[in-house]
Amino acid sequence: MKVRYANEGDFVWLADSDSHVSNEWVSRCITNKEYLICDDKRGQIGFLRYSFFWGTIPYMDMIFVLENHRRIGVGTALFNFWETKMRESNATILMTSFTAGEEASYDWHRRNGFKKSGQLTFGQLDPTPEIFLVKNL
Repeated sequence: MKVRYANEGDFVWLADSDSHVSNEWVSRCITNKEYLICDDKRGQIGFLRYSFFWGTIPYMDMIFVLENHRRIGVGTALFNFWETKMRESNATILMTSFTAGEEASYDWHRRNGFKKSGQLTFGQLDPTPEIFLVKNL
């Protein structure tokens, strides 16, 4: 298992796997090195997409692992690589979120050092609360 930055060769897989964003956004994130990929000997098995909240706080937008590769450390490997890179860039805090009711997601974030910091709802767009978390580095 190896974690690396995504490249143009990952575009099709990412566009198929990351259904939450447009193909244009996938391409933008690849160009800006805002995707991490985890590979095994057969190919891509997971990704982490991030951005910067307020343009400064590293924000983990999405972490995804193929179903048959879950619970074997892929997500943690992606997260650890990202955290290390953010520390190297002098970040002092990390941020992420999850949808209320996703207890397994919350448990994973807590195991990786995140603490709840608040929640928002987005009106008619999505009335389910989004729970925000932070991790001090």
